[in-house]
Amino acid sequence: MTVSSATTTPTEFIRFAEELADASRALIRSRFRRNADVEMKPDNTPVTPTDLEVETLIRGMIADRYPAHGIIGEEHPASAASAECVWVIDPIDGTRSFIAGRPVFGTLIALTVDTVPVLGVVDIPITQERWVGAKGHATLLNGKIAGTRKCPSAAGAILLATSPEYLDGDAAQPFRNVAEASRFTIYDAGTQAYGLVASGHADIMIAARYGIVDYLAAVPVIEGAGGVMRDWNGAPLTLHSGDRFVAVGDAALLPETLQLLGRAETKGWAHAERV
Repeated sequence: MTVSSATTTPTEFIRFAEELADASRALIRSRFRRNADVEMKPDNTPVTPTDLEVETLIRGMIADRYPAHGIIGEEHPASAASAECVWVIDPIDGTRSFIAGRPVFGTLIALTVDTVPVLGVVDIPITQERWVGAKGHATLLNGKIAGTRKCPSAAGAILLATSPEYLDGDAAQPFRNVAEASRFTIYDAGTQAYGLVASGHADIMIAARYGIVDYLAAVPVIEGAGGVMRDWNGAPLTLHSGDRFVAVGDAALLPETLQLLGRAETKGWAHAERV
């Protein structure tokens, strides 16, 4: 079964994405706070056996149901990445929090069609919160409609950000512009941050040095709740996007946020290379 990126996402895909999230959640909950073994990857980020097990589980389920679909994951090589339909998965987004027993990590599952994300699941296994967004459908939190809140100005905005270590170098000043204009900032908010914007508890989320596995699932979730996600240049996010994004709950807030990210005193920062 295929679907054009311009049409409403079929419920068949939505149901299957929730099956994937159900299976990953059960496995993760069985491993949480069990003093997992930790290895460091070449990029100096941690990985545990649970990361690998969950991704293997999800990949196997996708291959069984939709063998022609591609898969891009955090922990294993991509397969059929040029297919019309490609699943993009991060088995444990926030592995450091998982290792430390901090329950704000999650599983991210996206489906892209012609490189465009049309379906996304943000599942927080320990708090048992699940946001599901799909093109043509309202975003749901545990089966109930979720919605962003009005916040047309940065001055009234709660800003959620990735860890400060990921907002250094030429990303530091652009981010600082937004942080100084906002009401206040919460750092290292975790995967749950996407849902907090989608449910109207926060207004802006900004990240740099993120891969597509870390954010594509959030695009349908936030946009289906009334918000907008873009790269720092204001372009829509796809399989080929770079490592910086901004999400706003109120679309009216996007122009000001992009202007702050690109303000004159940020001279010298270059947009991330495309993957």
